[in-house]
Amino acid sequence: MTDSPHILVVEDDAGVVQGLIRGLRQAGFRTSLAMAGDSGLERILKEPFDLVLLDLMLPGRNGFEVLEAMRSRASVPVIVLSALTDLPARLKSFESGAVDFVPKPFFMEELVARIRSRLEFGLAEPRRELRLADVVLDLDARLVLRDRADLGLTGYEFNVLAFLRERAGRAQTRTQIADSALSEDGECTDRTVDSHISRIRKKLGPEAGARIQTVWGIGYRCDVEDA
Repeated sequence: MTDSPHILVVEDDAGVVQGLIRGLRQAGFRTSLAMAGDSGLERILKEPFDLVLLDLMLPGRNGFEVLEAMRSRASVPVIVLSALTDLPARLKSFESGAVDFVPKPFFMEELVARIRSRLEFGLAEPRRELRLADVVLDLDARLVLRDRADLGLTGYEFNVLAFLRERAGRAQTRTQIADSALSEDGECTDRTVDSHISRIRKKLGPEAGARIQTVWGIGYRCDVEDA
């Protein structure tokens, strides 16, 4: 039996959360909750969700900032739920990467219909995959697989590997890797990047791991062709 879709709710209003979670579960969805922008973004980057419901007015990082931080780092579709219903807020949401905008207050039945429509649309699209030697990067599920077995990369390790693979053949500096694939919270040193690369190589194994080349004095490069 296929697991039901897993939805992350990023919302800080306890009253909204209670009814929203109950309605989603009654509709057959699995749910997780983050009540701040920073914790929501962290979960989005580390865990595979089928869809995110995102409030705009959040403590810490607001919804717009979450959407911007997700650019090129997470492919999960986002539906914005917000009491900011003016046209500029709607347009900015779409420009920042949201796939839909639902104003508050909303009818639960309509929200569920919009979610199902979005998920069915996503299922009709081919899965986005990249290959590296004997492994497959599933960009939608955020998994790295060998013979359909998950190699257990963490969220940040997946970000680094996908970043390098998508730019195969081009050397990337440690700063570029850190800025695009790692956490924006706290200091990220060259040693942090090196540690991620080391763990990625070990998890990929000798064939795929050898494709992550060190470019001395610069950083790293992903080679997809045999040397």
